Amino acid sequence: MYEKNIGTKQKALRVNLDRKIYGSFAEIGAGQETAAMFFKSGGASGTIAKTMSAYDMTFSDAIYGPEESGRYVVESRLLKMLNKEYSLLEKRLAEKRGADTTFFAFANTVVALNYQKTNEGHGWLGLRFQLNPQAAYNDVIIHVRMLDNENILQQQALGIIGTNLIYGCFYYFKSPETLVLSLMDDLTPERIQIDMIRFDGPDFANVDSRLMSLHLVKNGFTDAALFGPDGRVLQPSEALYKKHILLLRGRLRPVTNVHVDMLENGLKQFQAEPDVDTERVVSVSELTLHNLKANEQGIDEKDFLDRVDILCSLGQTVMISNYHEYYRLVAYLSRLTRLKIGLILGIPNLEYIFEEEHYEFLPGGILESFAALFSRKVKLFVYPTLREGKIYTCQEFHLAPNLEPLYQYLIQNDKIEDINNYNEQNLHIVTDQVLDMVQRGEDGWERMVPEGVARQIKTNCLFGYPCDVQYTPIGEQVRKQVEAEQVATSETQV
Repeated sequence: MYEKNIGTKQKALRVNLDRKIYGSFAEIGAGQETAAMFFKSGGASGTIAKTMSAYDMTFSDAIYGPEESGRYVVESRLLKMLNKEYSLLEKRLAEKRGADTTFFAFANTVVALNYQKTNEGHGWLGLRFQLNPQAAYNDVIIHVRMLDNENILQQQALGIIGTNLIYGCFYYFKSPETLVLSLMDDLTPERIQIDMIRFDGPDFANVDSRLMSLHLVKNGFTDAALFGPDGRVLQPSEALYKKHILLLRGRLRPVTNVHVDMLENGLKQFQAEPDVDTERVVSVSELTLHNLKANEQGIDEKDFLDRVDILCSLGQTVMISNYHEYYRLVAYLSRLTRLKIGLILGIPNLEYIFEEEHYEFLPGGILESFAALFSRKVKLFVYPTLREGKIYTCQEFHLAPNLEPLYQYLIQNDKIEDINNYNEQNLHIVTDQVLDMVQRGEDGWERMVPEGVARQIKTNCLFGYPCDVQYTPIGEQVRKQVEAEQVATSETQV
């Protein structure tokens, strides 16, 4: 049962009074606030085997070994700390206490706000722990951004979230969703944000960390989460550090040949930019919370994982975010990298960006949003759209007279560019129509999506595909109609 109002001190006391739980604390970079929480709550001798803080880098390297990157606030450092401290517990105490004790090692490596307040506080926290004596261990690892404007407040927030992590792992392990929710007890996203979480170990074998990352965004604990092409959860600021980011957003339900064409040709043009290092480009497909909501019931978690699996199978890095407005998305990405950012979008989204009503809540209106959207090295790559048999590109894009000079300024300053060499045969594909055909089991949609995507949809019955339906006359009619329209359009253009 989730006890939201139990309080941080009471959580630490309950752990201290549980005679089965025993372990060590290793905290680097701020104060030893998590260990202090357990000391101050009383009964700490029943829980704490050791506390330490290797502040000096030479001491830290001597204990845990140096990092190849030379950085100390990284996940690899945290894992070395957990490995070292947990192995020491087992080596020194397993024979004496192992039969009736569940060991744990808590560690964090953080950088808090400096005296001049010129840096951003962030850090890695993790718990390695047993749920039963002599059992295999589990890991829960998180990355946090600390937003308080005083060092002492950031230390206090670390102590609270560290205690929440330890308590949640031991008392909410049967409900990972509750564990995630409890991490922010006595905290707010204005003080601290959790932008990555990962579960590992035999007791979490059925837990998908991507789904837990979705819960972070849904609950407002962070605005974005990231997954690699292998499906593994990534920490955004590390994965995109010093990278050129090329991003496509959409429902992507399902991925069609249009999306693939947008990504492939957009990538070619982005890599051809004179200020882009092709070795540092990361292609990202973004799903917003708004696009994940299939209906009024909210987000279908299986549908979310299905979309992520398909995108990862295509070699894409996947982001989920709560940034409905493009300018907020760019502001976020600009915080992660100082290199060039490219956005791939269609004409409908370009029209949306230029609708002034979306910025009425901003004091500076559309100009304020554009200051963020087109700040620094940002460029839009626009894919054409087909309307009433005519192809629309940036050349045919027209605005109200008061906005036309602004648009021309962006065009002339190389902030907006058409995607060239696109496949005209794909312009007839409409994602919603493809989805409708998939769900009806109609024939012909397979030609509108990549072969691997069609195979996954059929094999795993994704997006409502009725696996027992192989062919329908209606589907054949739709396929013939699409082919006829393509031929007619080609003849008209000739």
